[in-house]
Amino acid sequence: MTLASPVSVVMPAYRARPTIARAVKSLLDQTHTAFELVVVSDDGVDYAAVLEDAGIADPRIRHVSTGAVGSGSPPARNLGLEHARHDLCAILDADDRFAPQKLALMVPAALEHGLASCALTITDATGRPLRTVGAGPDRLLGPGEYKFTNLSMDSMLVYDRRRADPRFDPALPCMTDLDFLLRLFAGIARCLHLGSPLHDYVKLPVSVSNGPGVAARMIGAKTLIRERLAAGAYRLADPDGIAGMDRFLAISLAAERSFDAAAVPQPALFEDHLEPMLSAGAA
Repeated sequence: MTLASPVSVVMPAYRARPTIARAVKSLLDQTHTAFELVVVSDDGVDYAAVLEDAGIADPRIRHVSTGAVGSGSPPARNLGLEHARHDLCAILDADDRFAPQKLALMVPAALEHGLASCALTITDATGRPLRTVGAGPDRLLGPGEYKFTNLSMDSMLVYDRRRADPRFDPALPCMTDLDFLLRLFAGIARCLHLGSPLHDYVKLPVSVSNGPGVAARMIGAKTLIRERLAAGAYRLADPDGIAGMDRFLAISLAAERSFDAAAVPQPALFEDHLEPMLSAGAA
């Protein structure tokens, strides 16, 4: 039965003491209970003890360590994937949250199509909702149209490793989620996107995707991904998607160069700046 299909959820943890209990609780509150959580410590912290202090102990939670401090989310995620036991996989960052129905709704979609995504809610560090991304009807999306719907982060996925089993690229300064998505699209032609917000993406004041120097890092990473796309590094199962993904990257790069976070009402969300440009570019 679909409801019995187990999922491996990988959670990299770096300086995650303030947030990890809330993130893990969102997984324990899932209506789909067949999962394992692989917590990957990337700072030498014993997160089993941290969770125990928060009153959380569950046999479905496993703990591993990179043996390093701050090696980055790509190596930590890759280590978690190596330890994952199940065919279906998902990522949950230690400062994000799953809605209670996320796995119950996305597991059948991932089993049928190989890859499922969902709309997300962007929140601030306190959990206050700031906006949604990707809300609307459920639909099948190829790589050429995917980012015109899911214009924000890409770790809200559930995917079947029997169809595609990539790893994250530690060489990228950021945008590793997008690179990973393109590698999934090499084995899976279409993603079933669920238009219900099932994932809370927490915007922290300082993170890989936010804070000082982020524009330069984003421009560098998006430029490199665009160059890889042009060079044929991503052999998409739907080759018609190359042009659409390149168009997204071109628009997104223009948005990065024209975004002045200090000149807009706070909190400044890049998505608010990017979305109108994508709408115009998709017309």
